[in-house]
Amino acid sequence: MSDPLSDPPADKATPSTCDLCDAHRGDTDGSFRVLPPLFRDFGRRTAFHGPVSTVRCFDDNSMVKAAVESAGEGRVLVVDGGGSLRRSLLGGNLAAAAAKNGWAGVVIDGAVRDVAELASCDLGIRALAPVPLPTERAGQGLREVVLQIRGVAVRPGDWLVADADGIVLLAQRAATA
Repeated sequence: MSDPLSDPPADKATPSTCDLCDAHRGDTDGSFRVLPPLFRDFGRRTAFHGPVSTVRCFDDNSMVKAAVESAGEGRVLVVDGGGSLRRSLLGGNLAAAAAKNGWAGVVIDGAVRDVAELASCDLGIRALAPVPLPTERAGQGLREVVLQIRGVAVRPGDWLVADADGIVLLAQRAATA
């Protein structure tokens, strides 16, 4: 059996989270983690994977904007919004920028807006819920820091895989087959 996370070409399908869970069932060192099943799918890509980039912010998407306006290079932006549903951290314009700049996906422990626009973006988008209220941009937040999303450690450089069954994290991408 081949490694389910071997280095697939960019046009290959995302590895199955179920297969990854089976392959890493005995891992007890914390290098394999599963996010709780709280995240809803909002983007056109329902399955996506890539190295993690992180943002920590609360009701201010300044750092999210800065991240998605930079080169994504196939990465997945994971945003710790503290689970807030008061203000949206990603809307149609920022999602379009992320898709244009080569991000594979965005996972937000918080809210999004412009649901119809998000659904048309060639991007994986997972978040807790929609809310129409935008953020105030005050330049608050941190980039490339270790996050705790619902009790699960998420580190810059981790490998994230998302599909219809869930979201998993690995400390590093498996070696090329």
